Amino acid sequence: MRLLRRIRFAVMSDEVLELARRQVLEGGVGLSENQVLDVLSLPPERIPDALLLAHEVRMRWCGPDVEVEGIVSLKTGGCPEDCHFCSQSGRFDTPVRATRLDIPSLVEAARQTAATGATEFCIVAAVRGPDVRLMEQVREAVQAVHEAVEINVACSLGILTRDQAQELRDLGVHRYNHNLETARSHFPSIVTTHTWEERWETLQLVREMGMEVCCGGIIGMGETAAQRAEFAAQLAALDPDEVPMNFLDPRPGTPLAELETTDSSDALLSIAAFRLALPRTVLRFAGGRELTLGDLGTRQGLLGGINAVIVGNYLTTLGRDPEDDLDLLAELRMPVKELSKTL
Repeated sequence: MRLLRRIRFAVMSDEVLELARRQVLEGGVGLSENQVLDVLSLPPERIPDALLLAHEVRMRWCGPDVEVEGIVSLKTGGCPEDCHFCSQSGRFDTPVRATRLDIPSLVEAARQTAATGATEFCIVAAVRGPDVRLMEQVREAVQAVHEAVEINVACSLGILTRDQAQELRDLGVHRYNHNLETARSHFPSIVTTHTWEERWETLQLVREMGMEVCCGGIIGMGETAAQRAEFAAQLAALDPDEVPMNFLDPRPGTPLAELETTDSSDALLSIAAFRLALPRTVLRFAGGRELTLGDLGTRQGLLGGINAVIVGNYLTTLGRDPEDDLDLLAELRMPVKELSKTL
């Protein structure tokens, strides 16, 4: 009986991967929600096959270049929202305290980011949405970076009004990040102070204003495999230019502090599944990969569909040394994308 079951699973796995090969690799059409769930249900021994196929898809539809990005927090902590994963929420008793970065320090961070070969520098603020004071700071920051450094400037400032989105566009902001974080059905378990729909509306505004859309989320916040597949399908419907893939790094004091980190095999299978759902999208390694995947997993992810990385530290957690990532990219013969290719 066990032998028959193994044979049945082997045949089903072959069918799942063969369908994905025809539909995604050869046809360029991303997997549907149910098809993504089939990939997420593959047995552990087929993960290398899924990663190899995802890498082939990435190479065919995105090419070999890897986009490097640095991020810096203009305003850290004191956020009024209750995102259960976030140590910057003022509603939770976490070690993070509210601070603001001065403009010269931000410009220096942009210079250091550009020195790594990065094409993107993202200015982030822990807010529901920007107020007048923050917009003034962002205006000064974007102009200062543009004057000092040859790099694309992105922003992540929460929920926008139409006027704010238009101003960011007029400032020359290249890309706007606003993560949906998780599947629509799981979102109310993660955030209660605003809705998934409000985030979606901001993303539509960003696209309407002509900025590139950056939208991803966090794997491992208690969602089911079906909800993970739902999330991949919702991102595909949004069709963002970039999807940051974060893995939960449980932060002390937050409601998700006691969750276990995602198993590395599940994380790698998620990377492959998201690439097969989003064949032409920039799929970026973001927060939590060091804890969830380590050095070996980072290598496997880059050979399994990832084609962009955030280098250096994140907003409240430490990342890998940028030189380690750049050395790994060189070893894998993955060229860092030049600025001229993104303008």
